[in-house]
Amino acid sequence: MAAYSQHSLSTGWSFKDSEDASAEAWLPVPVVPSVVHQDLQANDKLKNPYVGFNELDARWVNDKSWSYRNVFQKPSVPDGSSVVLAFDGLDTFATVKLDGKVILESNNMFLAHRVDVTKALEAEGDHVLEIDFDCAMLRARKLKEQDPKHNWASFNGDPARMAVRKAQYHWGWDWGPLLNTAGIWREVRLEVYSARVEDLWTELKLASNHESAQISAFAQFEGVDSDSSYNVTFTLSLDGQEVAREVTQPKDRYADVTFDVKQPSLWWPNGYGDPTLYDISVSLEKGQDEVHRASKKIGIRTAEVIQRPDKHGKSFFFRINGVDVFCGGSCWIPADNLLPSISAERYRKWIELMVAGRQVMIRVWGGGCYEDDSFYQACDELGVLVWQDFMFGCGNYPTWPDLLESVEQEAFYNVRRLRHHPSIVIWVGNNEDYQVQEQAGLVYNYEDKNPENWLKTDFPARYIYEKLLPSVVEKLTPSIFYHPGSPWGDGKTTSDPTVGDMHQWNVWHGTQEKYQIFDTLGGRFNSEFGMEAFPHLSTIDYFVENEKDKYPQSHVLDFHNKADGHERRIATYLVENLRTATDLETYIYLTQVVQAETMMFGYRGWRRQWGDERHCGGALLWQLNDCWPTISWAIVDYFLRPKPAFYAVARVLNPIAVGVRREHHDWSVTHAQPPKTSKFELWIASNLQKEVSGKVELRFLSVNSGLEVRESIVHDNVKIVPNGTTNIADGVIDHTEYPEPHVLAARLWVDGSVTARDVDWPQPFKYLDLSDRGLEVTKGSGSATEQTLKITTKKPVKCLVFEERDGVRVSDSAMDIVPGDEQVVTIKGLGENDAPLKYKFLGQ
Repeated sequence: MAAYSQHSLSTGWSFKDSEDASAEAWLPVPVVPSVVHQDLQANDKLKNPYVGFNELDARWVNDKSWSYRNVFQKPSVPDGSSVVLAFDGLDTFATVKLDGKVILESNNMFLAHRVDVTKALEAEGDHVLEIDFDCAMLRARKLKEQDPKHNWASFNGDPARMAVRKAQYHWGWDWGPLLNTAGIWREVRLEVYSARVEDLWTELKLASNHESAQISAFAQFEGVDSDSSYNVTFTLSLDGQEVAREVTQPKDRYADVTFDVKQPSLWWPNGYGDPTLYDISVSLEKGQDEVHRASKKIGIRTAEVIQRPDKHGKSFFFRINGVDVFCGGSCWIPADNLLPSISAERYRKWIELMVAGRQVMIRVWGGGCYEDDSFYQACDELGVLVWQDFMFGCGNYPTWPDLLESVEQEAFYNVRRLRHHPSIVIWVGNNEDYQVQEQAGLVYNYEDKNPENWLKTDFPARYIYEKLLPSVVEKLTPSIFYHPGSPWGDGKTTSDPTVGDMHQWNVWHGTQEKYQIFDTLGGRFNSEFGMEAFPHLSTIDYFVENEKDKYPQSHVLDFHNKADGHERRIATYLVENLRTATDLETYIYLTQVVQAETMMFGYRGWRRQWGDERHCGGALLWQLNDCWPTISWAIVDYFLRPKPAFYAVARVLNPIAVGVRREHHDWSVTHAQPPKTSKFELWIASNLQKEVSGKVELRFLSVNSGLEVRESIVHDNVKIVPNGTTNIADGVIDHTEYPEPHVLAARLWVDGSVTARDVDWPQPFKYLDLSDRGLEVTKGSGSATEQTLKITTKKPVKCLVFEERDGVRVSDSAMDIVPGDEQVVTIKGLGENDAPLKYKFLGQ
């Protein structure tokens, strides 16, 4: 009985334009997985589409069909073994031929395929594998033309994209280029075996007191007949130590066992405990021989979405292992337009950044892809919760029978592939498709519960989101919550703040509200909101080739910002709040200040609402990352360089955070007439699970002199409410008595050390004189791997930002500094002989 073996087909490929019949048309492919844009660049047939206007020069690639070929030798095949050709992902319309015979036709990028080629490979010698990738752009348009009765309402990209099961952002989005890829985008290999483990999964029951857990492990086999000559060994391990082992025999290609685990180590989200992972493995044996083994890492945890009536409407928040978790985090788009270029290391660096930023949840957005296993492994290992959309975005999708069948296969494959990951705590049907339904006036009768009726309306995709997808989730991973769409709230309008989740775009888009009132615009769970900012100058240097183009409104900079109306919106928020600049470096910084302030105002207020009967269950900013070097809503750019907003969010998500704010005074409505009085509030937000005591101080410091303008407020022995909000004080500032502009500077001590700060500033910043601050940044103690900087000031400083240098990490940035409060920043990765980091602050 021969053991299972794999033979990678990652090398030996060549490719060509399908229409070019000449022998010299074939060009070498360095390695697969790849897509055609990568392979053309490797052969100097395409300039880097991320630089300058090169994206336009790459558009011809989108309109072509491409052929790939590999000549390989038949592997050694022991008697009684089969050979399977396995494709983990083909992008997208693929016809696969082996020695000239069609063996597979695929039209769904999100599916894997397995083809038994045992008979086809009986002959010794060379075998030729060919894959023809038909042009997805042209196929999509043909499919759309075939159904003129369907209402093709959508946001972003060519509406024809909805006819094709392919990453929707490949048609261009309001943050990304139009690069419509084709190719072998995931691994391809030959597998030789007589029998194998086809699937391994678990179902968990955790006792309410967490003292014990029951793990039921299941395995499904291929090539295992009904005889009793096979044994199956299940093993559960923790940190390399075996916890339990059970031996059984397969029956009808299945086997299962149950482990009772005493005192289990639980999987916790980042900031709430260790994300402990157990190893579950299954070995298929015949006699003394191991035929095949499969292993997965699992976490013991419970995950619930709590929706219950309350004074605000109906709650929407996550409860992990019985603990309510405020889900501060981000939305995720694919980290590259050329997906195979994202390494496991790069995925992990993204998730490590989230953890460094104290973020607890990432939302995999529905216009990209079901991500690579290494993405979810990083989330598992680092304790980041995953909100997983299905891949439908911003459109009214058709529901032809063959498309529904493909979608069902896609859902089944991906839910089955990913269901063991403890990080995934919710599956969601789509991104903004119910918003498209509302805006296009499509029929949606929530009271009609007959799925067959939905298919006959002009919004047939409801069938996908409320019948097909939840059925798959219920069958494969019944313990995970399913939500029909994002945003969605029990059939109410998607903008209803009392129920479900919402996308709040009335800052930036929509009514373009002042960012200072962001917290008043939220709902029960704010799963999208954002503000654009430029990336750092080093990133702009990468894609702007000519020095003469390095000014804020250059054509190439505008070209690298795909957001509709971005010129007006950036200008609006800058001119309302800041003294504007024309030199690029200062302009970049000012956009980053606005983004950081916007995120702070949103997160700070919504986190405070967590303590009010879970009024706000979480906030996921749009967006964490970029898919190319660009100007966008990302708080970390394509090269993993954090923008100031990254640090602003991290501070608000401190385990214990202090907050202070004065009431908003709309200076634009009152023609800049200053208020006579201002109310202010002081509070503490905590996600700790126990009560702690602290000391809170609030000082009132002149912006102009740095001196105290009135007596400070101090509260000793404050009992800080666990996992909630502690309101400390409120009051009124009389501006006739204290006319000088001043900041409200709050500090919180716990166990004798400062654990949190917050500074509230007079708005808008453009009215303040922020020159001549008396800031001092001095080098403190350090080592070969870590340096410290001590920061003091004579007058309040706004948004002190340190240079972002690759390979160097600062512990804090985008900081507010006030007199009498020395702050220390640690720097890792800076060599002793390296130039010190540059820094800037508002009004410098």
